[in-house]
Amino acid sequence: MKYLQIDKSLFIKNRKKFMTNIAPKSLAVFNSNDVYPISADSTMPFEQHRDIFYLSGVDQEESILVLFPDCPKEKHREILFLRETNAHIAVWEGEKLTKEKAFDVSGIKTVYWLQDMEKVMFEIMTQCETVYINTNEHYRANVETETREDRFTKWLKNKYPAHNVAKSNPIMQHLRSVKETKEIDLIQKACDITEKGFRRVLEFVKPGVWEFEIEAEFMHEFLRNRSKKFAYTPIVASGNNANVLHYIENNQQCKSGDLILMDVGAEYANYSSDMTRTIPVSGRFSQRQKDVYNAVLNVKNEATKMLIPGTDWAEYHVEVGKIMTSELLNLGLLDKADIKNENPDWPAYKKYFMHGTSHHMGLDTHDYGILTEPMQANMVFTVEPGIYIPDEGFGIRLEDDVVIQKSGSPFNLMKNIPIEVDDIEDIMNS
Repeated sequence: MKYLQIDKSLFIKNRKKFMTNIAPKSLAVFNSNDVYPISADSTMPFEQHRDIFYLSGVDQEESILVLFPDCPKEKHREILFLRETNAHIAVWEGEKLTKEKAFDVSGIKTVYWLQDMEKVMFEIMTQCETVYINTNEHYRANVETETREDRFTKWLKNKYPAHNVAKSNPIMQHLRSVKETKEIDLIQKACDITEKGFRRVLEFVKPGVWEFEIEAEFMHEFLRNRSKKFAYTPIVASGNNANVLHYIENNQQCKSGDLILMDVGAEYANYSSDMTRTIPVSGRFSQRQKDVYNAVLNVKNEATKMLIPGTDWAEYHVEVGKIMTSELLNLGLLDKADIKNENPDWPAYKKYFMHGTSHHMGLDTHDYGILTEPMQANMVFTVEPGIYIPDEGFGIRLEDDVVIQKSGSPFNLMKNIPIEVDDIEDIMNS
């Protein structure tokens, strides 16, 4: 791994929180992700399942975590099953976790090789009544591929049909949405790496550069700071491309007078950052661009103030819509008749700002979190309003990542990343 090893106390604490939330005489199982094939002998880069990582820190394929807090045999209350490593694997694929290293990473003392899994599972399944399986119930999930977790669940339910079955996901949704201090530090590290990339790009951009060249500048800075990749597919959208919300081609040349919307973020140790900045190709905003930019910035700043404990996610978005409506009226993009005749289910402001303002962020860019429950301290949210004007050839979105505090305003993890018009222009023209 490129990142520095995380203190195992984080994962020990995460497991304790999970195990206090499951029913008596229950065990829970978490699988790593598959290594997905491309063609021939090629595979996609491995990405660990965030749940097993959250609970163990194990960041390799073919791994299984079993938690059984009421197990009569103390050594089986926490178990890791790992792919057996040897000298041959070390030569061809690189070092894998030994049993000793697995304990150092996770704090789990009992580690078996995978070939012992069925024998050990038989023993502990005779001692439990309920099995917690891990399903993906994120509100944005749309998974068509059968995962390693799915295959294991089929095997388990077929072999042990008399056991009660429960779901881990509701517990994980609650736990992962509220961050530990060490997790916030890791997200901050990802944000700091993103800042380095953005400052590099501000000095690089000029008329004639290509969107993919800007993407490359970010990636260069990310890699040299221990980030293995973008936290999500980067958006580098110049001119009217910014009005395509998920534009990812990044293959057009940046022209003088245009703006570039860059929605990018580094990952660090599997934790995400999520930043959007919009900058002028020529280093100076036109007056119209500046007016729209400052309107978006004002919405972002006002929305951020509302991210406090107890805030309802749906009501928050309604209030942000009111602020955006006011800004669009000031810009002449809406008039009073538009407001008077608007559809309550799709307010007038949605013509220029059609997406949500905030989402949970953490191990996933769109992280776990139950949107029908009030916001809590130590949740991390994005704040990302935008105004998109295809008729004028540009779109502007601004986005920071913030931590909800027990009292007072949220803490902005991106407070050091330039966002004011004057600061951006000064750096680009220095």
